[in-house]
Amino acid sequence: MKCVICKNGTTKKGKVTVTLEKKNAIVVIKDVPANVCNNCGHYYLDVNTAKEVSNKANESIKKGSLIDVIKMKKPA
Repeated sequence: MKCVICKNGTTKKGKVTVTLEKKNAIVVIKDVPANVCNNCGHYYLDVNTAKEVSNKANESIKKGSLIDVIKMKKPA
């Protein structure tokens, strides 16, 4: 897929680190599968991955974490 941000690169499957800030908390999720632009590094998550990232962040915040680093686990 051609990158819609830089309009020069194309995307390839890879892994990224997603950082989310919500309700004064910071959640970092490592090893998230994504399509990554080979030119600018912008990444695109599919719908299921985005939902999983959001759910993990919400769980962390509900536990009362202010800063949390999570490693994305491979689906069973």
